[in-house]
Amino acid sequence: MKNIYTLLFLSFSFLLSAQDFNAEHFKSIKARNIGPAGMSGRVTAIDVDLSNQDRIFVGTASGGVWLSENGGISWKPIFDKQSVLSIGAVAINQSNPAEIWVGTGEGNPRNSQNSGAGVFKSLDGGKTWTFKGLKDSRVIHRIIIDETKPGTVYIGAQGAQWGKSSTRGVFKTTNGGDDWDKILYVNEGVGIADLVVDPNNPNKLIAAMWEFGRTPAFFNSGGPGSGLYITHDAGKNWKKLSSKEGLPKGDLGRMGLSFAPSNSNVVYALIEAKENALYKSFDGGSTWKKHSTHENIGNRPFYYYDLFVDPKDENRVYSLYTYVSRSRDGGKTFDVIADYGNNVHPDHHAFWISPTDPSYLIDGNDGGLNISHDGGDTWRFVTNLPVGQFYHVDVDDDFPYNVYGGMQDNGSWVGPAFTLKRGGITNADWQEVYFGDGFDSAPKPGDNRYVYAMSQGGNLGLVDRETGVNRFIKPNSPDSTALRYNWNAAFALKPNT
Repeated sequence: MKNIYTLLFLSFSFLLSAQDFNAEHFKSIKARNIGPAGMSGRVTAIDVDLSNQDRIFVGTASGGVWLSENGGISWKPIFDKQSVLSIGAVAINQSNPAEIWVGTGEGNPRNSQNSGAGVFKSLDGGKTWTFKGLKDSRVIHRIIIDETKPGTVYIGAQGAQWGKSSTRGVFKTTNGGDDWDKILYVNEGVGIADLVVDPNNPNKLIAAMWEFGRTPAFFNSGGPGSGLYITHDAGKNWKKLSSKEGLPKGDLGRMGLSFAPSNSNVVYALIEAKENALYKSFDGGSTWKKHSTHENIGNRPFYYYDLFVDPKDENRVYSLYTYVSRSRDGGKTFDVIADYGNNVHPDHHAFWISPTDPSYLIDGNDGGLNISHDGGDTWRFVTNLPVGQFYHVDVDDDFPYNVYGGMQDNGSWVGPAFTLKRGGITNADWQEVYFGDGFDSAPKPGDNRYVYAMSQGGNLGLVDRETGVNRFIKPNSPDSTALRYNWNAAFALKPNT
């Protein structure tokens, strides 16, 4: 099984020093899962079969697509045989639930984002897949299926985060993905932030176009190329909205959009601008008004800025950001319903609300998947979705030897490669030694009671594994000037010491 928790550890020193290396000798070695299994990893897309709402499809940042057929109790990977495991969008054709579309490349352009290789389609519920093009899009962030017109699908392509490309914008097929037309394009630096369709009019779509770009040292979110576009004729013609229609003046950044399914004249837009704010339309998106700047509407737009409206209540709105917040008054005020207080991991990217029972919610975040059946008052963490993202791996010389590694937003861990006890490796055998985004970790030479562990931005600690005491040892310059470090900085131990 190809997933991030399945790690194959070889003796790298032996391989590097060997005079004659023959890869054929290692073909019979099979990977085995050693953990840790106490956490999960970034979930980027969710869709549910409305004819059987226990049938849940989940896309992940680098662990492929997973399917549960019993409401999230057990899971199986269904995309592992494809060429890419970074997922940006999953969509079910609800008029024919055997038809599943997957867009690859996650739409969260942070430092650790993973790119994709186009769009894939299944006609047997995810058992087999066919590549359907747009390989150079790099990131497919949204998929919309027109269930009234067989074969008609819209793709929102975000594009490459590290450079310019023309394979961005909105694409449309009318023959099931055999051919694609680019129906909305701004320039090589502008991709999709969001794409939504009027639930009562499949010819009416609103697209949030986003100018963004990453370099090794900086990230730019926003610019003159960003904008909100609306079409009433299935993408033949688009109108760019502006301050004349009530949107903020100046350059815009990332935007999250949502129609109210129970009254599609009501549309919400969370807009990154000089003043980040929630905007609201009462005429289907033709005109807008700034509605709220409440402290809980959202933050860090480059990484998340998504909105979802209760299918039966136009005034109940969910905002995804570091936390999940909920408004009950049409977006004027928001209360946080998913955070550390109720054991939900931060940084949220995917959400689903049952159209028949809006108290049934599914949330995807940097720590995995959470399910609620009471409208977000309580959440159940899905403990068996193994999609954690290891940045680095190291080992020591113990017998059994220990494995050291850091995980994206899930800390740094130490655990055994195997055990001599009955029952094998358990969660209790793994120890978290450092928190944050876990990067390089390595035992102190000659005494693995102590471990060096690094988190984001070059933060480095020396941890006593027996007592839990850690000493912060991130270096500064000789004159105590704070130095600048990469997000994923590196350290090395002096050999033979």
